[in-house]
Amino acid sequence: MKPIEKSKKIKFLIFLIFTVIFFSCTKENTKNTDNTLKIAQSGNPRSLDVHNANDGFSLRINKQIYSRLVEIDGDRNIIPGLAESWNKVDDRTYDFKIRDNIKFHNGDKLQLEDIKFSFERMMKSPRISFIVPPIEKIEIVEPNTIRIVTKTPFAPLLYHLSHPALGIVSKKVIESSGENPEIVGTGPYKYNSWIIGDQVVLDKNNDYFLTPPSFDKLIFKTITEPTNREIALETKEIDVALDISTVDASKIKENSDLVLYTKPSYSYRYLGFNNKKDVFKNENLRKAIDYAIDKEAIVNIILNGYGDVANSVIAPNVFGFTDTVKNVGYNPEKAKELMKSLGNEGDITLELLTMGSSDEKAIAEVIQANLKEIGVDLKINIVESGTFYDLTEKGFFDMFLGSWGTVTGDADYGLYPMFHSKSIGSPGNRSFYSNETVDKLLDAGKITVVESERLKIYQQAQEQILKDTPHVMLYNSVIIVGAQKDLKGLNIHPVTLHDFYPLYREN
Repeated sequence: MKPIEKSKKIKFLIFLIFTVIFFSCTKENTKNTDNTLKIAQSGNPRSLDVHNANDGFSLRINKQIYSRLVEIDGDRNIIPGLAESWNKVDDRTYDFKIRDNIKFHNGDKLQLEDIKFSFERMMKSPRISFIVPPIEKIEIVEPNTIRIVTKTPFAPLLYHLSHPALGIVSKKVIESSGENPEIVGTGPYKYNSWIIGDQVVLDKNNDYFLTPPSFDKLIFKTITEPTNREIALETKEIDVALDISTVDASKIKENSDLVLYTKPSYSYRYLGFNNKKDVFKNENLRKAIDYAIDKEAIVNIILNGYGDVANSVIAPNVFGFTDTVKNVGYNPEKAKELMKSLGNEGDITLELLTMGSSDEKAIAEVIQANLKEIGVDLKINIVESGTFYDLTEKGFFDMFLGSWGTVTGDADYGLYPMFHSKSIGSPGNRSFYSNETVDKLLDAGKITVVESERLKIYQQAQEQILKDTPHVMLYNSVIIVGAQKDLKGLNIHPVTLHDFYPLYREN
């Protein structure tokens, strides 16, 4: 080879190497420097019509699109929302002073009539009406003040008003767009697009009534496999990973580029029975299954200690929790005795419905092995989130792995949707449990204003519920979130309904 040709070849190779390095760096930097916040969650939203969904996947997104009269932070403090201030007139009446010059995403100015219309619409919703306070009337009393009068005193009113499902919508938009309304709110981010099963894209609302968010776009991606969420976080394809498994938590903790956030939650996990089925009308079977399950093993082995065995049907950090009740624990011999009383030992086959995250699969397998020891043949049926919610609200199951988050931090929301007979099905009582005594106690808890009296009522309710064993209490959850190290401003919400508006990237 001639020297000049060799020199040209070397220069060309050097050029290629620098080109590859340049584009590799450009690609890597794009993941970190484009002004988009990418969040991954484990399931698909059911609806972005804020009054038509109460599942966590929808609530997380709708919380960013819509605003409420008041908001709640990650420490259960009620803070201003659309209302800049409020005043308790009497036990049944609140006045809310609404901020001036709030705009919907379509540019229309928020009117008090929109707020009145929104509450009237909420009260008709089969999915969220149980969240709405027992409103007797809504009045516009001044140009910037709206009055809510309840039928009875309602102690947790402000906490219920902060629920993400109680977002305010445009009367004009809803009435003009029919059964599939346009997605228009007043929140920090506005709707752009939705590819079902893949992602929801939101754009920055430059007209937000508070300071507009730092990011131009907010993307919620659906990544069902927990390990894939962790990998996406590690490779910087996403900024925040929700619903992190306890196995992947340790990987995030060890990665110096990532931050692992944990927080005791208002949620607890349970094994639900279909109490309307004949097989579960026998109290001894329900109690036998309860005694047969090793909850300590689930917490210590499957969850790697991220959680505590549940001693009641609401978490210890929820207002109204009582320590007068306790989990029955693991007692397989007691379980076998109860099974003998049924007269058909070894002749019961049941199906367990689950959404099947890695933790859920492992928990289901522990339960399956535990129940085999007492003569119950358990089949595990893993379905996607939408199917799971449809089947459980309609009662097409034997047992299911469920969870409930007390979004308001108050026992009313922790108990009424889960155990009142009026909440059977879609609102939350998917165990189809009914007890007249419990109904009366939960009704009383709503209207009792004195805290000490409310605590006594909820103590009695929890004691009766545990006596009935409508489902098996498994554990109190810990919220686990993974995020990029340069992402700041994240305040973990105890039911995973995080506020992504304050987030910013540190330079």
